[in-house]
Amino acid sequence: MITAVDTSVLLDVFGADESFGRLSSEAIRQGLDEGILVACDVVWSEVVAAFSSDKAANNAMYTLGVQFSAVEASAASLAGHMFARYKKGGGDRRRIVPDFLIGSHAIVSADRLLTRDRGYYRQYFHDLIVWDPSLQLGR
Repeated sequence: MITAVDTSVLLDVFGADESFGRLSSEAIRQGLDEGILVACDVVWSEVVAAFSSDKAANNAMYTLGVQFSAVEASAASLAGHMFARYKKGGGDRRRIVPDFLIGSHAIVSADRLLTRDRGYYRQYFHDLIVWDPSLQLGR
């Protein structure tokens, strides 16, 4: 099983988020138990922005067990078409192309997406299996 990981979950773990850190860590461990974890270039870039250096970010990602997985041309094309549909449907500036690249990468290169942004991905990527660790709150 290949699990694409979204930035929100990774930053929960790296930042020891009080609300979601533990749940996101548990989901990452489960994802690794079930297969491999990947992050696309967009997610990787967003994670690097949260660290003091490339080396620190890369070490954190690899230590966590996350592999780099570039967005393929077919995923980039799908993201472009989805973004165009979003804009034609009256979509505002809250969503930008990178959001669509993350979802498209997960559809093309993974079996599911580990993210806390379930509303958006479920709305625009109907065939995407979305795994939200925050749904485990209150268990």
